[in-house]
Amino acid sequence: MRTGVIAKKLGMTRLFQDDGRHVPVTVLSLEGLQVVSRREQDRDGYTAVQLGAGTAKSKNVAKPQRGQYGKAEVEPKAILAEFRVDADNLLDVGAEISAAHFVAGQIVDIQGKTQGKGFQGGMKRWGFGGLRATHGVSVSHRSLGSTGQRQDPGKVFKNKKMAGHMGDKYRTQQNLEIVATDVARGLIFVKGSVPGSKGGWLFVKDAVKVARHADAPFPAGLRNANDDVEPHVGIEIDEAAVHEIPALPGDDEVAAAVEAADAHGAGETDAEIAADDNNADSGDTTGQEG
Repeated sequence: MRTGVIAKKLGMTRLFQDDGRHVPVTVLSLEGLQVVSRREQDRDGYTAVQLGAGTAKSKNVAKPQRGQYGKAEVEPKAILAEFRVDADNLLDVGAEISAAHFVAGQIVDIQGKTQGKGFQGGMKRWGFGGLRATHGVSVSHRSLGSTGQRQDPGKVFKNKKMAGHMGDKYRTQQNLEIVATDVARGLIFVKGSVPGSKGGWLFVKDAVKVARHADAPFPAGLRNANDDVEPHVGIEIDEAAVHEIPALPGDDEVAAAVEAADAHGAGETDAEIAADDNNADSGDTTGQEG
């Protein structure tokens, strides 16, 4: 089991293929992703790596955490997360993970905090149908309706679907596809529904329901000096996600369309075109009555 990564959600875009087809993707950024500490079996009872991403000002970091970062010789991080790994997948403290940790075509699971919707009613939060929109209902069209029974049991059971706070909860979206990676810029392009808002932190791991990709680096994809010089972009797009784009007209088609428009009176007003049509029908080329 390999380690996951901490990524920031930047937003959405689309990638084009050579033939003009495109696929919508979500862009994830790896910002200063380093190993801050590691957990070992003989000392901690389990094996894991603690990763940190982003940057934080030293004045905003508690003194014990500043000591931890100083011991690891890394800059203060904006977020820390621990990933369970096998003993042979442990990484050295201070190692930096790059976007080469994943490869195009790999399936991953992404965990993040969903977008908060605030306090919402039962229809939006749970998909209730609401009350009748016509007769018999007075200013209660979107209400829940009955929430309990009679004197027995005389209460509302716990976990009843009612109005309340919606969203802003950690959720995991499984089996998302890595479309491409850009190691030089530290970007990962993912196809599918990625939880969270723009600027939020996500945890990206190898899929638990799909075998690890054969080309995925082991134990991890670490950054080296060549990554800043040679961008690595690999695109493998599923045919089901491709949208056909009509080809642009060629020069011959454009020229033929222009000639046809000129023959029909392009650049003339509707009145002039109508007058020309009338003259053609009467056989008078002067445009005046004889």
